[in-house]
Amino acid sequence: MARLLVVDDEPSVGLLMRVGREKAGPTVAEAHNGAEALAALGVDPLPDLVLLDIMMPVMDGVQTAKRLSEDPRTAALPILVVTAKGDLRHLFDSMPAVAGFFPKPFDPQTLRETVARVTAGK
Repeated sequence: MARLLVVDDEPSVGLLMRVGREKAGPTVAEAHNGAEALAALGVDPLPDLVLLDIMMPVMDGVQTAKRLSEDPRTAALPILVVTAKGDLRHLFDSMPAVAGFFPKPFDPQTLRETVARVTAGK
């Protein structure tokens, strides 16, 4: 069963993603900013996918993705960016682990299908 880490500072968004994903099968953990996410990733086992918001306090999603891409242990960890900020793909050009982008509000079915595709076989 796939393991997801949802990183978003809005509890309602985390809850929405958590409930939707658990119905689809994967287990879901949450962090409310990038610093919490990095701390959570220090614990084994690593998730199979990170759903990452951009605008968060303490450490934003861009900084979090950059730190993940620089750490050999997490550099290949797939990331789906979820944001209300518009198209920020250019900020992630140097991060090959970023597997997709979803604007908020997102279509739950499309997100569910993408999570299933990225975590297939987990």
